[in-house]
Order: sequence, then C-alpha cells, then structure tokens
Amino acid sequence: MIPLPQGLPLYACPDHEERDGHVHEHSKRAVPSAPLTPPSRPLEWGDVNIIHTTDSHGWLLGHQKTSFPEPNYSGDFGDFSSFVAHMKELAIQRDVDLLLVDTGDLHDGTGLSDGFPPGGVDAHDSNQFFKELPYDVLAIGNHELYIYANTLDMHTNFVPQFNGRYLSQMLTLLVPVGSEGRQVTAFGVLFDFTGNDKNTTVQKVEDMVKEQWFAEAIKEEPDFFLLTGHMPVARDNWPFVFNTIRAVHPTTPILILGGHTHIRDCLQLDGRSMALESGRYMETVGWLSAKLDKKGSKKNITFSRRYLDPNRVTYEFHTGKKFNFDTSLGKQITQGLNNLAKKFDLSFLFGTAPRDFTLTQAPYPSNNSLLSLFIGNATPTALAINNTRASIPNIIIANSGSQRFDIYSGPFTKNDQLTASPFTDAFFLPALNNAGADERRSLDALEERERELYSRGYVGKRYREWLREMDRRASFERRAAKNLTLGYVTSDACPGVGDDTLHAPWNSILLPISLVKSSSSIGRHTVDLVFVDFIESQLLGILNGIQENKTILLLGLYAQIAWN
Repeated sequence: MIPLPQGLPLYACPDHEERDGHVHEHSKRAVPSAPLTPPSRPLEWGDVNIIHTTDSHGWLLGHQKTSFPEPNYSGDFGDFSSFVAHMKELAIQRDVDLLLVDTGDLHDGTGLSDGFPPGGVDAHDSNQFFKELPYDVLAIGNHELYIYANTLDMHTNFVPQFNGRYLSQMLTLLVPVGSEGRQVTAFGVLFDFTGNDKNTTVQKVEDMVKEQWFAEAIKEEPDFFLLTGHMPVARDNWPFVFNTIRAVHPTTPILILGGHTHIRDCLQLDGRSMALESGRYMETVGWLSAKLDKKGSKKNITFSRRYLDPNRVTYEFHTGKKFNFDTSLGKQITQGLNNLAKKFDLSFLFGTAPRDFTLTQAPYPSNNSLLSLFIGNATPTALAINNTRASIPNIIIANSGSQRFDIYSGPFTKNDQLTASPFTDAFFLPALNNAGADERRSLDALEERERELYSRGYVGKRYREWLREMDRRASFERRAAKNLTLGYVTSDACPGVGDDTLHAPWNSILLPISLVKSSSSIGRHTVDLVFVDFIESQLLGILNGIQENKTILLLGLYAQIAWN
C-alpha cells in the first residue's frame, strides 16, 4: 500500500490539522446521481435454487460513490441479509430448495477488512457479519492463504461457526437440503495456487481427484453434486473434477459455483450441468436454478442463471417487499458495519480528489489514470521520504495488480486509500550496473510471466480482458439509442440473457501487467532498481538472465526508514 503524500493532486481538507470538530462519520450510502434501473424481469425458480456470492473482499458496506456504475452496487450486507431472508420465505412458499453459497476471498479489499489497528488480523472483524448469514456451503479463496495469521484466524474463529460447511479441497460434505431432504455431495476446490504462506498446503486439482478419499466420496450417487470453489468456471481445472465424477455418474446433475477472476461467467459442460461465476466486490449476486428430474434421466435439465446488481431496487423487486423490506437482522448488520467503520476511523479525510482516477476507463499513461497517479506521482514521492538514496537515479517497477480500485472525485478517505491500494507491499533494491541499465527494454519479459503471476493469484489481466471484450461488443449506436446507465453487459456461454438489469458498458483500456517509472537523469550511470516484493522472483530471474557471469542479489528494503 502506498500512502498518498502531500504534493499530489489530492487537495487537503482545510481543517485537516485539527482533529477536534473534524467530521469523521461514515455515511451508509451516497445518493445516486441518477435513478437506479430496476431488474428487467422476475427470477426463474427451479426445484433447487442458489444465491451465490464470491470475491467480496470486504465490500460489505456497499459502493458509496455517486458516479456510475457505483450506485448499481450500493446495497450493503445488511440489505443483502434482508434479501436472503425474504428469498428463503419465498422458497418455503414455493416448496423448493434455496441454498446460499460463497466461494471465497473475504480478505483484502476495503477498510472494513484491512483497516484494523496494529495487532489485529485482516478481516477478523468484517467476517463476523458473514457469520450472521445462513450460508449452506462456503469455500476457501487464495486471499485466505497469503498470510498465515489470516489463515489461522479463519481456522480458529470462522470455520467452526459453519459446522463442517466451510470446505477446503480436502473435505466433502453430505448436505440434507431443504423441504425435499435432497442428498447433496459438495466439494470445495481451489485453483492451483502457489502463493500460499508457510504452514499451509494447496493440493493441485489434478492430484485431488486421484485420491482414494475422492473416489470413495463420489461412489454413492446423490440427488446432485455441488462443486464449489475459488476457481474460474472457464480456462481452468474444473474439467478434472467434472470428468472424474462423470466417469462414475454419467447423468447425475452437477452444479458448479466458481470464482477468482472477478467476472460474470457461465457455461455448461453438458446438458445436465451448469457452472456459474458471480463477479467481485459485491458488484454481483449470482442466481442459479435447476428443474431436476428423476435419477437416471438422460434429458437436458432446465437451468437458469442471473447476475443481480446488489442494490435495494433489485432486492425489493425480487422479494416484492418495497415497503417492509428491512429485517431486524439486516438493520443490525448495517448498524454494525457502520460502527466498525467508525471504530476503524475509515472516514478520516486525507484530502479531496479533483477528478476521477480510474484503472480501466482512462488510458495509461494519462492524467485520469490511477496507474499513472500511482507509479508517476505517489510512489516516487513516497519512496523519497527519509531516504538517503533519494538522489541516486532509479527505475521503479511495480505490478498494476497492486492497485485494486478507482479513486473517485470528492473526499479521499482512509477507506478510499485502503480500497484503491489494500496491499502492504514492500519495495526492494538489488544491485544493477550499467549493462543492466542498457537492457531495460528486456523487462518486457514480465509480460510473458502471466501464467506464474496467475498461479500466485494475479487476476487483473483476465478481468481487464473481459472488460475490453464487453466494451468491444457494444457499438456507440446501441449505447446512444437505449440511453442506459453504465454497468456490466455480460456475454457468456449459457442460453439467454444473464444480466438482471440492462446497462451500457463503460470504455475499457488495455493495461500493462508491469508499471515502470524512470528517473529523468539515468544516462549510463549506475542506478537503483526498486521493485515491489510481489514480483521479486520473476524480476530477479529476468535480471540474472540478461547479465552474463553475474548473479544479482537482493540488497534489502528500499526506503525502510520511511515505511517503518
């Protein structure tokens, strides 16, 4: 995380020096700049229905900015709790089953998860609100595994709450579901993640399905298999699990809930299965339904899926509870979230952003690019503070994935800082001689390391490719004719229209994986090469590859005094 120091285009609050009398209240939600568009049609119910969340990353207070598409996602977790309660009532009235499923990544994303005081644990407090909801199945995400203290906290203080329904790759669960008492075999799966911390182990999906316990777990046929996991439904390893089950049970319905790449996506591996991925940051609530038939049937099952915008207009539309929507638990959760925001001082005002700085809507480099603000202004300025090497020419390299969210015009708070840049990355310094400086262009090889970065959890490139494709499909004429508000416009591999609410996509710019900032006076001098620790192994490998008969060693933290 890079704090934004003075001198950047973020205007200071006049009474910033005087905390007494300074307003530090965290409002529940901002008023949208335009009315919210209601859903286009009712949900399609089946015999089995699933509400799906994934990659929430601490976004439990909703999106509170007024610039679209933010108001589309303005519902907080209290609103979501009320929605789930009313949907459960509707399921009882319809005499059908309704499951609530989450597929991981509760950590790293907003002040609610990351704004804890010294000595705290990431997401420990925000996760208490997850425990209030009646989740039937949950799966672990890679962000639960980066730091051992977070993993241990989940194991000790979170997982026991769900009585065996929080799944890792090594667990299975037989779940008696709903009014029909259906038998479900559920698995929790994680993609082939390599960035986990010490004392944790991630088994490859390909190896998991070869285990004897897995063969034993799928021997008996349930009413359907529920495969949950922090793994994208496309371009990953779900086929290993799916095909292993299909070899034993060729016609048993299989429902897959994925995650990780932050996109809305759906596909069917055959006519008796459906796989759904439901976005990120509580910008999407997924809906999957299936009309089951008798065991042994070979006919295609009727499925439906929908991507809901999480806001009160959506929730009230689908529950029919416009005037009595809030439940007592929902109101308690909303109040608790605001109390936590106040406890963490998330509304502390650093200054005012004069305009929007976006990740994908503005080209990089440009004045409206958040990446330009980060690598061109914030990072050099911050690293020069209390740094005895500040006068030495340098090259600074960071990964674009370190910046996670846009900064919008208006007040720039502690929560905005943690939302835009949630990671506490360290910057390191190796030795780099003249020859290395001459070979700066070879750093383009970082672009070829996407597979390694992906295995460590980097999904920014895939998400942005998806946004680019979304933008490419929509013509200017279509946007102008329908006069729609900005939002997700999804095209997936499942039948029909998936988006619950119709929108126009925003412009999306292709961004680099790596960001480079060079001093203006490098010439042929010996320079400092400063880089973020997340790309350490890749970068040192590249540097050692371009310098013959030399081994580059890591010298240590750069600007250590400033960060301490």
